[in-house]
Amino acid sequence: MTSIPVSRIGDYIREQRESSKLSLRRLAQESGISNPYLSQIERGLRKPSAEILQQIAKALRISAEQLYVQAGLLEDRDTSLAVETAVLADPVLSERQKRVLLDIYASFMAEAVVGDSDSAPAAAPRKRTSPAGTPKTAAAKASARPAPTTRPKRAPKTSAAR
Repeated sequence: MTSIPVSRIGDYIREQRESSKLSLRRLAQESGISNPYLSQIERGLRKPSAEILQQIAKALRISAEQLYVQAGLLEDRDTSLAVETAVLADPVLSERQKRVLLDIYASFMAEAVVGDSDSAPAAAPRKRTSPAGTPKTAAAKASARPAPTTRPKRAPKTSAAR
């Protein structure tokens, strides 16, 4: 992926904000991002994360994918065209489901790009072990629990005839 100038995404966000007739302060409130940080993004001083772009997209009521492409986090739509075509062609999904699925796909793609740049290995999940150091199985866990106690059934009350 080519490096995109930070000011480009800022200019794009400013254009979208102005076309939506939102003040910087109002966009900051609706997106949950501080006014100074949003101003720095628009002026090209800060590069927003995928999560921040998603919040901005939601407040501007535009696709997060558009912002990801502008920020250089996603390649242009040509690379994801096959996935989009398959989702849109699926007769079982509703229009809302298709839109949500494509938004999720775009956010996963953006996370993958961000994750690649971090290049930190994920920590391996730890196994739960018993005090002796052997892994616990479901049967061992069940046998370690105390057996449930049951109350003896009472005989039904009968009314004594007088």
